[in-house]
Amino acid sequence: MKVVIAPDSFKESLTAIQVAESIEKGFRTIFPDADIVKIPMADGGEGTVKSLVDATNGTIVEKTVTGPLGEPVQAFFGLLGNGKTAVIEMAAASGLHLVPANKRNPLVTSTRGTGELISAALDEDVEKIIIGIGGSATNDGGAGMARAIGAKFLDEKGNQISEGGGSLDQLASIDVSGMDPRLKLVKIEVACDVDNPLTGEKGASAIFGPQKGATPEMVRQLDKNLKHYARIIEKDLGKSIAKVPGSGAAGGLGGGLLAFLSAELKRGIDILIEATNFHEHVKDASLVITGEGKIDSQTISGKTPIGVAKTAKKYGVPVIAIAGNIASDSEIVREHGIDAVFSIVPGVIPLSDAFEHAAEYVERAAANIASLIKIAKGK
Repeated sequence: MKVVIAPDSFKESLTAIQVAESIEKGFRTIFPDADIVKIPMADGGEGTVKSLVDATNGTIVEKTVTGPLGEPVQAFFGLLGNGKTAVIEMAAASGLHLVPANKRNPLVTSTRGTGELISAALDEDVEKIIIGIGGSATNDGGAGMARAIGAKFLDEKGNQISEGGGSLDQLASIDVSGMDPRLKLVKIEVACDVDNPLTGEKGASAIFGPQKGATPEMVRQLDKNLKHYARIIEKDLGKSIAKVPGSGAAGGLGGGLLAFLSAELKRGIDILIEATNFHEHVKDASLVITGEGKIDSQTISGKTPIGVAKTAKKYGVPVIAIAGNIASDSEIVREHGIDAVFSIVPGVIPLSDAFEHAAEYVERAAANIASLIKIAKGK
């Protein structure tokens, strides 16, 4: 029996590899000789670097970069086991968690640190860079990122404008002649699971600005500035990004990556499946076990368990999912490739207990799943 274990992390309790290890431990209590392949997964958000590094026997590279408010922060990126692919979480350098609640102001926050991580990845002589763009503190359209790799954002007098989305209305021209030439040799893929355009009522500023500290007045200003920014990009770079689905992700970083790096926006789980060579692992499997902290109707919107299940179903492999919380609307996942869903919790318990004993509960659930399989096999 070959079992592929491909879960996401259980946030605040277990990383994806820890979940996978606990599932394996429980499963082996019933099937000690099973051929088990562990592939920790993610959907492009928090934990993507860790999952890909763990899945490919890669390494974490730490780097001091410029934080959202201009102060140094300790960030990181991953090098996959092939040595030719880097993976970056923009939140590591430009994330909302790096800005105290009382200092959140998307008029001034910058994505410069994300660009510095890209530059550091280029120093590793990679051929491909994967960038996850969730959890940003910014609304600068990726201008800070582009500055860090050599672009200049100039006002009418030819001076560089200041950092942050609040200064984009001063932009008169963009000079990309000094951008790092190594970027032309690297493929950039962006894990982007939202379809928001750069501007408008569903754009970066209106939808995501308030959670970053924007008042209604700031939202109007930021949206106006991004519209101006998009016009200058179209004039000087010949690229129209304002209405592209996903261009509004991470405060417009999605659009900036399209404009300056000719990046490809893809669903995060699709990137992970390709990067981990998941198809090759699952095509001859007997069973796939996946999971995440909570399974509900939102799981079908590009989350890890559904991406894993859809791939497994291409080869007719049954899929079981486990979760800490199974919502009342979770039955819909059965229509998307998941054959059965199991909760790991033993009953009504405090959340702190669920977090503290998550590994034990995952192991126990996996053993129970394996026991059912053994009964079904009549062995």
